[in-house]
Amino acid sequence: MARKEAAEASIESLSFEQAFHQLEDIVAQLERGDLPLDQSLELYARGRRLAERCTQLLDQAELQVREVKD
Repeated sequence: MARKEAAEASIESLSFEQAFHQLEDIVAQLERGDLPLDQSLELYARGRRLAERCTQLLDQAELQVREVKD
């Protein structure tokens, strides 16, 4: 469980660009289709968390733009 928490913490510290790049890498790995099921599931789960991080950062950026605009 500590490993999962460490992985979550590492995602939370990523910039948008870092998270997006990692997400692109995961998608490419999954699209190849040559991974064992358990590894594919782990990558998919990490990809979901990375996508959530990207969305969070984009939402924050949008809020900042709106605040500056108003």
